[in-house]
Amino acid sequence: MKHTNRCFLMALAWGCTAAPLAAQQVYTLDQCVENALQNNARMQNAKNNLGIATQQRQAAFTKYFPSISATGMGFLSDKNILQMDVAQGMSMKLLKNGLVGGVNATLPLFIGGQIVQGNQLAKVNVEKYRLLGRQAENEVRLTVEQYFWQVAMLKEKLRTLGVVESQLAEIHKDVDAAVLAGVTNRNDLLQVQLRQNDTRSTRINVENALALSRRLLAQYIGAPDDSVDVAFHVSDSLPPSPEWLYRSPEASLILTPEYNLLQAQLKASKIERKISIGKNLPTVAIGGGFMHDNLADRDKPFWIGFATVSIPLTGWWEGSHDMKRAKLAVSNNENTLRDGSQLLVINMQNTWNAVTDAYKQVQIAIESIAQAEENLRLQTDYYQAGTCTMSDLLEAQTLYQQSRDKYVESYAQYEVKKREYLQATGR
Repeated sequence: MKHTNRCFLMALAWGCTAAPLAAQQVYTLDQCVENALQNNARMQNAKNNLGIATQQRQAAFTKYFPSISATGMGFLSDKNILQMDVAQGMSMKLLKNGLVGGVNATLPLFIGGQIVQGNQLAKVNVEKYRLLGRQAENEVRLTVEQYFWQVAMLKEKLRTLGVVESQLAEIHKDVDAAVLAGVTNRNDLLQVQLRQNDTRSTRINVENALALSRRLLAQYIGAPDDSVDVAFHVSDSLPPSPEWLYRSPEASLILTPEYNLLQAQLKASKIERKISIGKNLPTVAIGGGFMHDNLADRDKPFWIGFATVSIPLTGWWEGSHDMKRAKLAVSNNENTLRDGSQLLVINMQNTWNAVTDAYKQVQIAIESIAQAEENLRLQTDYYQAGTCTMSDLLEAQTLYQQSRDKYVESYAQYEVKKREYLQATGR
């Protein structure tokens, strides 16, 4: 009969624990991730940075077209600026008042490939910020999962506390009756009460931690404070094996944004080297325009055309050092790519080991739950039969609580490690 009562109280505690959460907005993990990707400030900044890079690329493209400018000037003087004696007693006066205006167009024919390379550099810059956006998305996804599983873990700890409190209430009732009947001494009752006080203190700490975790999750996904709950219940079953997640580091390397960022950095340095060379090459440009003036007291429109060739002479001195600097920068980026690739492969291997280790911890925790439940059942029977002490019974009950807490911690850690491995392998 006592065993039946304990089961009833246990089920009641599990149900009551979830009741206050009904009024809150419940989010699945996918919904949390989706909201964070839409509302998180980091993602919004990443989109803005990509937009800035796109605008810079479009601005670089305009360099292919002629540059057109319009100029105008007018002046007013109290005397003629130019005066010439034409003959005895005769003079010519010019430029007292006047207007000058025109439109010019200039088209560079050759400037050492700087326009082409500048557009290539702008294109690489767009790709860089696209990859940085992927990195930001990965970090947002990982942070959301960490917050999500923190909330789920603390909720499960509260559920376990509810079960423990029901067990202690049943033990307290039995021991109190035994003390009144003179079957046992008051020390057993005091031990139970102390254990109940300890459980109450633990509940306060867990509830405060859960409230904070909910607020952090709500802030990160852009939801109102104190209105977020997670739609997940940790079962005691073993999750599927992570073996299907494995992918060789060599096949995954080219898929990671980190590797492609290193490639983009190297490509950009090579383009910058070509630009440094182009700055020291001759430049050729053509142009033309339409001008109009009335400087000689009559309107005079006319067309002009021109071509320019510029050859840097003394600039080669400074330019040679710029080219050497750019060449060394390319060498540095090649070294960084090689070293970074090796580190990324090592990180993939380490994160895979972390996934498998976390899975093994979940397996051990499940075994511990079964053992702790059986130990608690036996100690309860032994205490009722008078063959063990209250300390033994409470110790068994503590081990039961610890085994369940360890399981939810291991489960949450396993889920986070899976996300880290997927991101490390470019997924």
